[in-house]
Amino acid sequence: MRVVLTGGGTGGHIYPALAIGREIADKQPGSSLLYIGTTRGLESRIVPEQGIAFEDITITGFRRSLSWENVRTVMRFVQGVRRSKQLLKSFKPDIVVGTGGYVCGPVVYAASRLGIPTLIHEQNVLPGLTNKFLSRYVDGVAVSFPESAAHFAKCPNVVYAGNPCATRVLQANRNSGYESLGLKLGTPFVLAVGGSGGAKALNEALVQAAPLLRKLPGVHLVFVTGERFYKDTEAAISKDLLDVASRVKVVPYIRNMPEVLAAASLYVGRAGASFLAEITSLGIPSILIPSPNVTNNHQEANARSLVNAGAAKMILERELTGDLLFARIGEIMGDETRRAEMSKASRGLGMPQSASLVYEQIVRLQQKR
Repeated sequence: MRVVLTGGGTGGHIYPALAIGREIADKQPGSSLLYIGTTRGLESRIVPEQGIAFEDITITGFRRSLSWENVRTVMRFVQGVRRSKQLLKSFKPDIVVGTGGYVCGPVVYAASRLGIPTLIHEQNVLPGLTNKFLSRYVDGVAVSFPESAAHFAKCPNVVYAGNPCATRVLQANRNSGYESLGLKLGTPFVLAVGGSGGAKALNEALVQAAPLLRKLPGVHLVFVTGERFYKDTEAAISKDLLDVASRVKVVPYIRNMPEVLAAASLYVGRAGASFLAEITSLGIPSILIPSPNVTNNHQEANARSLVNAGAAKMILERELTGDLLFARIGEIMGDETRRAEMSKASRGLGMPQSASLVYEQIVRLQQKR
């Protein structure tokens, strides 16, 4: 099978696309993959590292206020469609799969105009602008949350498939996660992550909360600050740790995140769709602090889906303090029964078969043409 993948800007769009690509390669060895993104997005670095061919187009997103920049964006979209058609005619894909972000707009639209089967995958409860636009032209939509289906009512082929990242994380070796952190197997630890770039508000709250670990004997904290915040955060937190210093590990970035997640007892962090897919697939309870700086405040909607199921607690960023955060951590890590109940609820939301469901939808759409 020859497949074009597109989607970018953030890991939340890129990693699901890569998971879909790996599923296709597993199910149909010898398949050819091409990823189309932008040089400005993370995909330009992440995708080539995975050994997947990469081509770029130039495109920017729309601003929500009236702006001359939006006129330029329309011009870039037209140019992006033209460039995408050239790439598609050269590669001759059997299907084009878009996972959101403004870069997939011209690529998927161009494919639809050329009569190539198209599928978009929506990671969040509330769809992004690009996927809402594309839903009028694509052959199918895969959604991560059942609540999302109503937003694609006019599309003839909508499948609740979950997020493909959920499939890949189950293959991770949790023992390797412990070893990479220098922890004994079975050590209970809280994994705190502010997203791929880090989150200043979460970092500040954790600096205040970390010394309170003395109230939770035996519990460790793995604190991922994000590279841009690492030096300042490490300096601030090291002043007050004293007797719990050996139980706090501060790092800028984790490259083997699936293995570390597989070993974690509790996740604390943002409510990005890919992370939520992974923790529910693994059955990890969570404390979610949705980012308020995302389109349509979609992370809060994502988080509420887990909260309503009993799998998570939520703290809005405007309410976040070190004391409140530690209180929530203590409630869960200090009560094995509660943690087990949340873990069961989390696993109940997980869709470890997600990548396979998306693959099956791709095959069906391809066969219809």
